[in-house]
Amino acid sequence: MAAMGEFDLIRRYFQRPPGAGVEVGVGDDCAVLVPTPGARWLVSSDMLVEGRHFLSTVDPARLGHKALAVNLSDLAACGATPRGFTLALALPRVDEAWLAGFARGLLQLADASGCALIGGDTTQGPLNICITVFGEAPPGQALLRGGARPGDEIWVSGRLGDARLALEVFRGTTSLDGNGFEAVRAAMELPTPRLALGQALRGIATAAIDVSDGLLGDLGHILAASRVGARLDVDALPRSAVLAAQPAALQHTCVLTGGDDYELVFTAPAGARLPNVGVAMTRIGVIETEAGLRVFDASGAEVSHGLRSFDHFAS
Repeated sequence: MAAMGEFDLIRRYFQRPPGAGVEVGVGDDCAVLVPTPGARWLVSSDMLVEGRHFLSTVDPARLGHKALAVNLSDLAACGATPRGFTLALALPRVDEAWLAGFARGLLQLADASGCALIGGDTTQGPLNICITVFGEAPPGQALLRGGARPGDEIWVSGRLGDARLALEVFRGTTSLDGNGFEAVRAAMELPTPRLALGQALRGIATAAIDVSDGLLGDLGHILAASRVGARLDVDALPRSAVLAAQPAALQHTCVLTGGDDYELVFTAPAGARLPNVGVAMTRIGVIETEAGLRVFDASGAEVSHGLRSFDHFAS
């Protein structure tokens, strides 16, 4: 059997009919999108590198899901509606079983999110996945990092820390029983981009970001852009029963700096009526005038932690 070439690979696994709002998709030099009149484009790119962002043993369907999910999470954080994405994929070799699984996980989430694959590139090299997503939002309604004001409440969706706990199991620093491990592993490998929540927060949230590198660091970006500080209640941070059964120091590491959660942390005026989109939201702190991020426990005692979030060039 002849070896599969680049264009056969694209046709077999990634060629699809154009979706809504896509005039020309995969198969030409450029995609042609049809913007909604008056809307603003929101564009983001994220790269996943084997050994840095994912383990070589990860199921390819889960990797396909996560590769798109982490990018859709950026659109969610900005309140955008997905419109399309491109995929740049470097592969050490053509592995048809791997490609079939990867494409299945990727395209299932694409269909569920209404985000069409519109183009990209493939080449040979170390396994590397780079996705660029395109979304849109009404003028002036994109959620950004710079709008938090003193007195605003800080909220987070879902739960934090399970993905980091799974990573610690893979590293061998802790252990879990089979059911517990599978639960936190799913959080690590199959994150849910909070698209409906992000869109529902337009006009309500004053600032937002997704938790990708750890709560301390990501919330810190909001504080820096908004030129404010914050008080955070570490005991209020939502966590699973599996994580809550771990030692306090490990819990703090996971919920404060774990990353890979892809939940939304956002600020809103005190008493704001939050949307009901079927996602739990927890009040975890308040924005203050004094610069800096201060962490307290439920008793009001300040927590000295010495933790920092993930940095691609320092971690």
